[in-house]
Amino acid sequence: MSNIYRKSKAGTQVSSWQQSSNTITPNQQTSFILPYGLTLRQTINAGTTTVTIPSGITWVYAIAVGSGSGGFFGYGGAGGGIAWGWTPANSSCIVGAATTSNTSNYTRYGHIISLGSGTNYFGQPAGASFGDNTGTNGGAGANAGTGGGAVAGNTPGGSGGNGISGGAGGFGNASVGTSTGGNGGSGLVGGGGGQGNGTTTTTRTGGNGGNGINILTGAITTGGNGGTQTNASGGGGGGAGVAGNGADGSSGTGGAGGLGGGGGGSGGSALSGAGILYLFY
Repeated sequence: MSNIYRKSKAGTQVSSWQQSSNTITPNQQTSFILPYGLTLRQTINAGTTTVTIPSGITWVYAIAVGSGSGGFFGYGGAGGGIAWGWTPANSSCIVGAATTSNTSNYTRYGHIISLGSGTNYFGQPAGASFGDNTGTNGGAGANAGTGGGAVAGNTPGGSGGNGISGGAGGFGNASVGTSTGGNGGSGLVGGGGGQGNGTTTTTRTGGNGGNGINILTGAITTGGNGGTQTNASGGGGGGAGVAGNGADGSSGTGGAGGLGGGGGGSGGSALSGAGILYLFY
């Protein structure tokens, strides 16, 4: 009987099979969503563009990352959604562009679509979000929840929840004591940090952006640090994307999200991280 399991064939989960000893060597992967036995052929940045697939390739494995959202009303931006799987080869795609608004832009190739920071892989459950003004942390979930803002002095804004896509940090808005924004949640992509604002005459510090993971290598991408100011608002750090680090916040301005779905830090008009599309065949 011939050996039907060969190295580098799509769908196999082994790198070698020693027929004489009947032992299997597992295929080492850096990410649970990477396809077995395939090679990354195309990486596509934001926009609508034409995709050239060689003749004879009828199916493509796609990982689609939507853009993150920008910071808004003192909250950081949520990390972009991620979807992955097989789809028939297609000649076009849409990759989510960076945004300064509290909505995000989707990425699509064939029927693999990531709805930005709104919905994750095939509707996996989201974490609870809070707007309770008491600094409650956002809930964990595939699309993690936003932390609550905090209005009391010395009470930090709530941190975003952790998940596939990290949630946004809540704001700090104190009239006395220190004002500290909540940190963005971490995941494959990170959420942006919340803003430290208010009328307090002491320090106002933005929350740090959440960390992400480079899908291809497994390396950690880092969120930006929140800015610290006196008598001025501290911008939140940008969340990390799957392909880039988040930027630091500064006086009143949030840091940009990292490439590949990072959420923008809160403050000013900080951009979120643009989406990205990986094609394997």
